[in-house]
Amino acid sequence: MTKRGAGAAAGALVLALAAAGCTTAARPGSVAPTVTSAPPTATTANAHGWNKQRFRGAIGRHTGVTRTAKPTVLNGLVGAVFTRNASGDHFCTASVVDSAGLNLIVTAAHCVWDPKIGQRSDLVFVPGYRNGDTPSGVWPLLAVTVDDGWKDHADPDMDVAFAVVQAQNGQQVQQVLGANHLGVNRGYQVPVRVTGYPGSSDVPITCANTTSEQSATQLRIDCPDYTGGTSGSPWVTDFDPATRTGTVVGVIGGYQEGGDSPDTSYSSYFGDRVQALYDRATG
Repeated sequence: MTKRGAGAAAGALVLALAAAGCTTAARPGSVAPTVTSAPPTATTANAHGWNKQRFRGAIGRHTGVTRTAKPTVLNGLVGAVFTRNASGDHFCTASVVDSAGLNLIVTAAHCVWDPKIGQRSDLVFVPGYRNGDTPSGVWPLLAVTVDDGWKDHADPDMDVAFAVVQAQNGQQVQQVLGANHLGVNRGYQVPVRVTGYPGSSDVPITCANTTSEQSATQLRIDCPDYTGGTSGSPWVTDFDPATRTGTVVGVIGGYQEGGDSPDTSYSSYFGDRVQALYDRATG
């Protein structure tokens, strides 16, 4: 299962048919990067097994409260991902992440790259989208960076992607909006806020809770109503009132491409491999 919206699956089908020689009707439609890290705080007996610590954590787990996200500066860093333009299919979520080029967003790899077909080439990022309005512009995705493990066999432990977006009116997206920092090796129990766009809604939702360890390579969070379209939603911690930004330590994706229940979501663990991916994207 997946928390990617139906539009991405339909787009992948179109590309697959085109590759096979079939046709379908077309649908209308400068700051140095800051990376924070800290040692992990939990371990597992094996990559996907249970141990006493995880069992105790599951017993004490609670579900966060999901609300409509207010149009704040922090929430304005998050946007819906559409095909072609803001009138196209909305099927995923992304957010601005700090980079030297001031032009980088982070999302789930399954939102932008199909291992059987390759990169989606018709995507735009619409930060702050609400009820058809595009207050911060429409930013086409240009170069996309995903891990070879995702390219080769859809490795759920690297369901993360960084994408460069095209400048608009002579400005880069980070110059217009600011950016969250990237956080790696921050451990498994981290208080975060997850903000994203369900495919059935024209406004974003948000929920705060503490993450837990799904496995040594996966994080879990319990927040209701995170349905299709929320893949790629950032997990943000360490909010700084002075800068009105935080640190991204995950995105909805990974196990089950984000989860097969609207009440539980997953993320690939942001560790050394994600740091290396970020370095490639910004290099």
